[in-house]
Amino acid sequence: MQSNYIYILLTDTGTLFTKSIKKYTKAPYNHASISFDRGLNELYSFGRKHPNNPISGGFVKEDIFHGTYSKYPNTTCVIYKLEVTERDIVKMRRVLNVFKRSRTKFLYNLLGVFGVSLNEPVEFSNSYFCSQFVAEILQRSGIKLWNKLPALITPEDFRNHSHLKLVYEGILFDYEPIKRKKAK
Repeated sequence: MQSNYIYILLTDTGTLFTKSIKKYTKAPYNHASISFDRGLNELYSFGRKHPNNPISGGFVKEDIFHGTYSKYPNTTCVIYKLEVTERDIVKMRRVLNVFKRSRTKFLYNLLGVFGVSLNEPVEFSNSYFCSQFVAEILQRSGIKLWNKLPALITPEDFRNHSHLKLVYEGILFDYEPIKRKKAK
């Protein structure tokens, strides 16, 4: 029987916003994304809608070669895999489709980022920050990794979870599947 995995990508682009968060959290990574494939071809999060505009944020299908990461070639990352069932993937895709269909209605939950620092969840029905979104996808699909609300989950929570298995850590563009695609 073949194993099924989803992938959690945690990154640090080195932008002013991420440096500010890092100064407070002391964590090495401050952005979380979810992918359904090892090569990170299908990668989703809440972040910049336009690579050159840090103000406009919301639900995004991230593109490593043409999106925000392309502007920051020295982005560091860690990639984890989580074993899931085929049924889990079906449920996650169903939840994800709600975000895709209503992508323009979703906003970046900047107040939620501050709420995490106070251990006080700040939730709005159409607003998420990156790690909240990834945790929400998992939780709504029946995968409960923590005993706290998605609005309190940080990238560091993913990094420290024992169910997530390390795949890679280093420069994002040195990750073998990405390196191969870039060489083509």
